[in-house]
Amino acid sequence: MTHNGLFFLFYCFRYDLESDKLYSFSWYKDHEEFYRYVPRSEPTQHSYHVEGIKVDHRYSDHRRVQLEDVGLYTSGRYKCEVVAEAPNFNSVIAEANMEVVVLPEESPTITGEEKIYASGDVLALNCTSGKSHPGAHLKWFINGVQVKADSELRHEQHGLISTISSLRLELEPDHLSSEKIKVRCEAVVRSSQETNDSFIDSRATEVFVQGQSSLLRPSACLLVTLLLLQRLLVPH
Repeated sequence: MTHNGLFFLFYCFRYDLESDKLYSFSWYKDHEEFYRYVPRSEPTQHSYHVEGIKVDHRYSDHRRVQLEDVGLYTSGRYKCEVVAEAPNFNSVIAEANMEVVVLPEESPTITGEEKIYASGDVLALNCTSGKSHPGAHLKWFINGVQVKADSELRHEQHGLISTISSLRLELEPDHLSSEKIKVRCEAVVRSSQETNDSFIDSRATEVFVQGQSSLLRPSACLLVTLLLLQRLLVPH
């Protein structure tokens, strides 16, 4: 796994030809050959056009190959093959996956907050992640406690994904105990390869919205006002 825009150096396994001599050393991406080293040819190195691959011959030889300008299309299944000379032409092959990860350039943003909330109001917010690959998974926290999002959408452009998560939460008195609601949105980018060392990049944004536990909801205020007017208007 590597990051977008950097170089990447592949090493093939340590091979032992014993008494045989090396005939060729080749690299493949998704079954397409992109590099070959043949010690008896002139020049010794040959590279072939494969999407997402740009070989740097200065740092490539009979044991390694360096790729430059690594991008999303560089991800794939890679294979190296070592072939001995005649008469045996014995060969050894090794394979591995390589994934390019593009991290977001900015932290997620939270939008939609109102000036003040009361118990019973609905907290309706959106959280939008920066563009990345793979796309970020968004998590919501209210006063440090994780809450479930209402919905999540993903928009893809040029291979990069932006995630939008919507939260709709009816506020309870416990949410307003300190008269401030701490809202946190966390964006996590994880490698799609299921390994023990899956890469994780985590970024978060926090906002504080004003809450007032003693504040009556507008409908309740209207009801109290109507009752008071009714009492004043009723003749005694």
